[in-house]
Amino acid sequence: MIRIITDSASDIVDNGREDLTVLPINIRFGDDEFQDGVNLTHRMFYEKLVESDELPVTSQVPPFVFEEAYEAVKAQGDQAIVITISSKLSGTYQSAVLAAEGCGDSVRVVDSENASIGQRALVEYALKLKDAGLDYESIVERLEAHKNRIRLVALLDTLEYLKKGGRISKTAALAGNLLSIKPVIAIQGGEVAVLGKARGSKQGNNLLAEQIQHVGGIDFSKPFVLGYTGLSDAVLRKYIADNEALWKGEVEALDTASVGGAIGTHIGPGAIGVAFFSAGEP
Repeated sequence: MIRIITDSASDIVDNGREDLTVLPINIRFGDDEFQDGVNLTHRMFYEKLVESDELPVTSQVPPFVFEEAYEAVKAQGDQAIVITISSKLSGTYQSAVLAAEGCGDSVRVVDSENASIGQRALVEYALKLKDAGLDYESIVERLEAHKNRIRLVALLDTLEYLKKGGRISKTAALAGNLLSIKPVIAIQGGEVAVLGKARGSKQGNNLLAEQIQHVGGIDFSKPFVLGYTGLSDAVLRKYIADNEALWKGEVEALDTASVGGAIGTHIGPGAIGVAFFSAGEP
């Protein structure tokens, strides 16, 4: 059997597939450490986040956790494809590679060069290829060939968490909040990039739509995921209603996901995002 292994930065919860394993990253609030998705749900994370004066600390999945997962794969005579959060955002990829030494051809590690719902889109693509009957090497080749087509763009509700994380100054955060500035960010080259700043949610939604059009639209033959941060998906539901023309008639149902601590730590609640394979590239 071909098995897919990923980390919880992919924001895959309620996993019902036997051939998919999600390994937890660690999240620490003060002296209390939790395993993402094991003893810390997304809801619990945001409840703690809004109550905390300091940002929580996230840490990579350690090599020994990957080693245990690989041993289980080898014991069954199976093969594993490992899809991790971007190596530029976390040391999890290095942990996965280090643990794979000595596994030969039974384990292949793929750097998603993405995170959250962008990483999730690549995992779902891998499962789709597997279900279509592609062999081990062909799946890895497709993932490497097409992962750069994944676009993750998001609209943030607040600059407060970028300020807490030291990514912007207190003065910039205060001015931005007073002016209702809502930054649009993306994952580019495996890193977080600011694409623009909008005055209010309406302009922000327009910026998201512009980014989708800029890369030729959405390839609906591949996974397409919408995500939100925080305790409520109300902002996302409004965005879906306001932008129905983008996907009407293209998909039967929209895949939505709650974004957990790996990314939520840095962008805070109230953000919405879209992850998709661009249609404007081969």
